[in-house]
Amino acid sequence: MRLFARCLGVVVVLGMASSAHAVVDGSEPVICAAADVVECVPGGSCQKVTAESAGMPRFIRVDFAANQVTRAQPNGDDITSEIERSETVDGRLILQGAEDGYKDVRDGIGWSLSIDEESGNMVLTGSGAEVAFVIFGACTVY
Repeated sequence: MRLFARCLGVVVVLGMASSAHAVVDGSEPVICAAADVVECVPGGSCQKVTAESAGMPRFIRVDFAANQVTRAQPNGDDITSEIERSETVDGRLILQGAEDGYKDVRDGIGWSLSIDEESGNMVLTGSGAEVAFVIFGACTVY
């Protein structure tokens, strides 16, 4: 499950409030910080966990022009995921993608990131085999 969580880190974000309010409309890159992370397993069991305990990075960067989401690993390496679908719905940027994870490991996931254009609040979800994560946080232009 930890390998899955590491892959999901692309879907990690939140918790960052900007004093200089900037509209998040997809025209500029944003950084997102994770505030609250919830892990769910079959049978309806969900619990609040930290990004670190789930093996996720605290911050991710979203580059709309390059269609990429990037997260830093503890060793300093960046891992980049392609945004496969994006759409604006009711004032929210909706980004989606899928990750294969580690080579020769069955740890693939699907993810969806929703960012409120006005407030920057975000919700990131990721699901794979026998586990799902919901991450609440915020994004700001950088």
